[in-house]
Parts: sequence; structure tokens; C-alpha cells
Amino acid sequence: MLDRQAESGGDIATVMAEIGRKARAAARPLATASAERKHAALIAMADAILRRQQDILDANAADMANGEEAGLSPAIMDRLKLTPDRVRSMADGIRAIAELKDPIGSVVAEWDRPNGLHIERVRTPLGVIGVIYESRPNVTADAGALCLKAGNAVILRGGSDSANSSAAIHACLVEGLKAAKLPEAAIQLVPTTDRAAVGAMLSGLDGSIDVIVPRGGRSLVERVQSEARVPVFAHLEGICHVYVDRSADLDMAVSVVTNAKMRRTGICGAAETLLMDRAAAATHLVPVLDSLARAGCEIRGDEEVRKLYPAATPATAADWMTEYLDAIISVRIVDGVGEAIEHIETHSSHHTEAIIAEDAGTVQRFFDEIDSAILLHNASTQFADGGEFGMGAEIGIATGKMHARGPVGVEQLTSFKYRVRGTGQIRP
Repeated sequence: MLDRQAESGGDIATVMAEIGRKARAAARPLATASAERKHAALIAMADAILRRQQDILDANAADMANGEEAGLSPAIMDRLKLTPDRVRSMADGIRAIAELKDPIGSVVAEWDRPNGLHIERVRTPLGVIGVIYESRPNVTADAGALCLKAGNAVILRGGSDSANSSAAIHACLVEGLKAAKLPEAAIQLVPTTDRAAVGAMLSGLDGSIDVIVPRGGRSLVERVQSEARVPVFAHLEGICHVYVDRSADLDMAVSVVTNAKMRRTGICGAAETLLMDRAAAATHLVPVLDSLARAGCEIRGDEEVRKLYPAATPATAADWMTEYLDAIISVRIVDGVGEAIEHIETHSSHHTEAIIAEDAGTVQRFFDEIDSAILLHNASTQFADGGEFGMGAEIGIATGKMHARGPVGVEQLTSFKYRVRGTGQIRP
């Protein structure tokens, strides 16, 4: 559990500096650790999570009780909650990561120069990764496992709302490191919920941290992006859209839109805005909205939508820019794919967008002209997840355009170096 001495008045700067030093020291042997040893550690972590499932659930029950007392929103409580199925999913995710091909040392490209030099571009770890997150205790497992697989040390700073759950999960990760005789400092959990610890991480801990990954609400991500002195992989929010084209299959549109919004409303891949082609409105709009309403979703529509669906409440300009993370969706009728693209490019956070359509030309235009990290055709936006992409898990979704974009998995947690082999060449 949390180090109460650190939390109740210890020297945060000293504590964090020591964590940084330990992480940097652990990063060196991790960079050259064998694929077999990392695999063994990950399997031992998954086994420990299953073996200690009740400990994790008990810790989570304490966090849930604290969250209810603090009046956390339903969306945050859903992210915070662990169930036996979710604990098993954490273990399964770690096992899936363990079975991925080890990226470190793999040759990304190689070529020969006319002078006889042979050049290789080879994957290497990033070094030390700092992960700052809120509510989601599963991030402890996902981030720890992904960073280890990619040969990185990681410093985890969970939120106060998930402190007990994160500590219980972290204990399982350390057990796996010990079993494989890897440095315990490879995966460290910050032992305090003091906000000063976040500031220390954003400063880079005297050069110890190479990359920061925030997972949380807009205020956290904005702070990280504003204050970080090291590179950041992040997205501010998930304002995700689904466009239903005139060529869309009706049954598919009903099923996909309902799932995109209502499967889990509190995740960043949940659809927040539905765009309906005017040419399909007479046939598709009411069945889609009826399905959403039956699932408990509040409908906020523009004037055209409300004429066809009077139960909808008026949408305001702010609705098109809102990540609800709740059972609410904004709905607009648009004049075909062109106006849908214009709306998305104006209002999207460039996270995830989906098109429901059978016309190949329309789909291709949607894919070509929209600049978001993830685009889907005839599939729910809730697939915006590293696990669903075959990455085992993700450390987050990045919407920037440098280095990592979309789900940040094992490969995205690597850099590269060049190996140049010669036979005595000198440069004239």
C-alpha cells in the first residue's frame, strides 16, 4: 500500500529523485534482458494477479467506497471498478503481451551503400517512461507489462482514487520481476498521492525520465502537456464520431451506433456525436435513435433531427465539442459525406471516427480526408483499443503526429539506433 511517511510530509523531491535514479539504473540491464527472461517475468505477473485476485478486489472495494463518499461521477466509478472478469482480463492482457514478438534488437530496415558500408536500423528501448493516470487501476498492469516487454523501466503514478487497487496490482508485478530475477525497480509505483510528485515527474527527475504518458481527464492531460520538460504521448479527449451514410445497411447502423455509444460510455473510444446523411434520415434516423433511447441514452439533436425525432432535446454549439463520457449523444443531419468530413475536421479531437456505409468510394473518401488517429469502416468506435488491435494492451491512445499515434503498444515504446558495418572504409 502507499508509503504513508511519504504521503504525510516526507520530502517528496528526495523520494522522487531516488525513484528516478533507481529507474535509470534498472533501465540498463532491461535494455539487454533476454526475450525469455522478460517472457518469464510477464507470465509470473499474470499468475500472481490471478492468485491474488481477492486481494486486488478487496483493495478495489476500498477505493470504490472512497469514491462513492467523494461523489465521483458514474463514468469515473466505472473506470475505477474492478470485477473478477476485469481482473482476469488484466492477467489475459499480460499473457498476450508476453506472447508478442520481442521488438528489441529487431532490424527495421537495412541497406548497402556503394562504398561497401552495411547499415541497419535496429529497435531499442526508449529508456524510462513515466505514466501518470487517474481512476484506471488496470493501467498499472497494462503499462507495467508493455514497458517491460519493450525493455523500458517505468514509473507509475496513479491517482488517489485508485491508490489501493494500484498498489495491490503493483505487488503482483514486482513478484513477477523477482521470479525472473529482473530489477525490482524496473516497475515502480510512486508511494504518495501528493500532487508534488506529478510536478517532479514532469520535470524529468533530473534527466531520468525519457517520455511521459498521461491517462486521465482533460485537466490532467493539459497540465502534463503544459508543464512537461520531456516528450509526451497523449490525447486531450475522445470526441469520437460515427457517420451513417445513405448506403449504410440499416440493421448494421442500429447495431454499430448503439454499441459505439452504449457498450461503455466512460471510455475515450465511446462515440459522442452521430452524423446522419440527410438522404438516409427518413429510413435510418428513427430506428437508430430508438435503439439508443431504449439503451438509456439521452439524445441531443439539431433542428432537423428534432423534427424527425421530437423526443430529442436541442443540441447547443457546445455539444459538438463535448466528450460526455456518459449516456448522452449529440446528433446532426449532414448533407452527405462531404459535410460529415467538414464537421469532423472542425469539431473532432482526432481520436477515433467511424463510417457506416456500403459504397466503396464514400468509404475511401472518408479514410483519405479525415486526419484522426483511428478510422473504422462498419465497426464500432469501441474497438479503439490496443488489446483489440492485437497489441495485448495499450499504455494509452496518442493523437499527436510525432513518433506514436493511435494505440501506444510495445512497438510504439521503442526507438531505434543505426548499426553501420564496414571493412576499413575511410571518408575522402
